Amino acid sequence: MIELTPGQISSFQDNGFLVLERLIAPERAAAVAARFEGLFAGRFETGLYPDEWNWQAGRDPADRTRQICNGWKSDYTVARLVLGAEIGRLVATLAGWPGARLAQDNVIWKPPGAKALGFHQDDSYTKWMVPAHMVTCWIALDPTSASGGTIEYVRGSHKWPVSPPIKQFHAPDDYRREMREAAAAVGLGAPDLVPIEVPAGGCVFHDGRTWHGSDVNRADKPRRSAVSHCMSAEARFHPTEVSYIYNRYKRVGDETMEESFFPILWRRDGYRSPFLEEYVRRGSAAGL
Repeated sequence: MIELTPGQISSFQDNGFLVLERLIAPERAAAVAARFEGLFAGRFETGLYPDEWNWQAGRDPADRTRQICNGWKSDYTVARLVLGAEIGRLVATLAGWPGARLAQDNVIWKPPGAKALGFHQDDSYTKWMVPAHMVTCWIALDPTSASGGTIEYVRGSHKWPVSPPIKQFHAPDDYRREMREAAAAVGLGAPDLVPIEVPAGGCVFHDGRTWHGSDVNRADKPRRSAVSHCMSAEARFHPTEVSYIYNRYKRVGDETMEESFFPILWRRDGYRSPFLEEYVRRGSAAGL
């Protein structure tokens, strides 16, 4: 159990992100990474497709970063990590929420030579929820390096206005272009860029308004990560704004969020979505 210090919470509030050198054991990170090849080949342990499957062999160029959204619905080992109560508790602590629920996860695989992911703010994509704000836990499953296409942050950029969604997320020609435009709009000519270098099992928490992206993987090893994008446990659907993916889980005439699709990871009163413990236990076969 990780207890965040007042200094760490203050650092998150000042910088828009907080790095922890170890969230999970390296062996556990390796076990999750070992699931990636099967997932991207379409071998889904639960029988369910993920909500987004952004790279498939034979369909997409080999030099693209590979991404699946809501891999937890397709693989129990991924679920056991991204649905962790500890992640929910730490996110809620940093965000000042009474609890945290999962908005979506990301399973990201950047092989050697894979192209960049464009700088963006997560909160550019949250109009469909109220409050329209996320806090994220990004977990390194391989050791990361500045040359290996690791995630990069702009220190303090969570204090900038929220920009519209970027024009090209995957393999843009200039992955920092829209970030620089946003920086110029607030009078910054030289944003403070921070590449995250942590061992496997390390993590970084970031505010949904913090600008982040990643460069080409110029190393000779893959860069794999698992990501929990969280919202407040009290979040509801927006009455009129629609997510073309996630509003499929909205009941007609009801703005509450169904925990089967947006589970509560942790709440201050001790509550956690009841189905989670039995569901994530299925991942224990991988020795996690």
